[in-house]
Amino acid sequence: MEENKIICSHCGAEITDDDYSMVNGQVVCSDCVERYCCTCDRCGATIFDSDAFGDEYTNLCESCYDNFYIRCENCDALVHVDDCFHLNGYDYCSDCYHDEVNKCRNIHDYSYKPEPIFYGDSSRYFGVELEIDGAGKDDDNAEELLRIANSNGNSERVYIKGDGSLDDGMEIISHPMSLEYHKNNMNWENIMKKAISLGYRSHQTNTCGLHIHVNRDNFGDSREEQDEVISRILYFVETHWNEMLKFSRRSEYSINRWAARYGFEKTGREILDKAKKGSYGRYTAVNLCNYSTIEFRMFRGTLKYNTLIAALELVNAICDIAVGTSDEGLQKLSWSEFVANITDTELIQYLKERKLYINEEIEIQEEM
Repeated sequence: MEENKIICSHCGAEITDDDYSMVNGQVVCSDCVERYCCTCDRCGATIFDSDAFGDEYTNLCESCYDNFYIRCENCDALVHVDDCFHLNGYDYCSDCYHDEVNKCRNIHDYSYKPEPIFYGDSSRYFGVELEIDGAGKDDDNAEELLRIANSNGNSERVYIKGDGSLDDGMEIISHPMSLEYHKNNMNWENIMKKAISLGYRSHQTNTCGLHIHVNRDNFGDSREEQDEVISRILYFVETHWNEMLKFSRRSEYSINRWAARYGFEKTGREILDKAKKGSYGRYTAVNLCNYSTIEFRMFRGTLKYNTLIAALELVNAICDIAVGTSDEGLQKLSWSEFVANITDTELIQYLKERKLYINEEIEIQEEM
């Protein structure tokens, strides 16, 4: 009886004397191994040249490549995970990392968080995070924006970070400031004009948001007192979600991705309990993940001064209502009653532009 023949799966030749190797589960003769295969430099497995990863100096099987190597963001060099450097959400080889660090003296890593400096005389402070995109994570541009922002005095009022969610931009972040300080002492209008002149956009992108932090201790001395106020903030946002969505300038898709709602419940306490028990993370309309602040994340980015100030004034008005109104009073409060008590000029102007105040025709300045 004739023995089973061993055939090379690659060239079809009959193999004698066990002169073959197993490659990816296939029988391959020694000639084909020599001509069409290589050895993974990490684990020693024989692999087809066409299946090899790595570079001209290093052959890797797919498993070793996926688990132990990365490509440098700048030069695409192959780098072992133990030798790579991380900056602003990206991986670099040593040379490119140090080049990036030297280029970004004024742009901090995303994880950078300095000790807060408080500006203005108030018990309520607002921290602004404004994302801008389209003109580069450029250190010279950052330097120009910082020069304008920090021109009046020696203290740092604004700093800039990289953000991996942006295509080609950066994030401008203020230290905590009172509402009046933001309006009267910060050079927001000039910062925005300079950013536009440098080629940045914020509203006119699909990547940028405007986030506003408010200090929790403004809502009460104890965690329980703070939670009472925060529950009313959540109730207001959920009750008036349609108006908040219109105010935000975001699409429903965008707000669901970056600033999702918790969902309406009969009371603010039920919404807060849902927020605490659920795995929502920070991508919510009102982010509760920070210990010292709550973060209003629903607003689309902007380089229009009126829009920034209006967002700050709206957040302040919502906080005022949550602090000064009972649960029962808040349940009875309509949107029209809420806006009827607003006296802030910039906020009224913006509400009119978004047809959230009174339906009258007014001249609207283009969002940037």
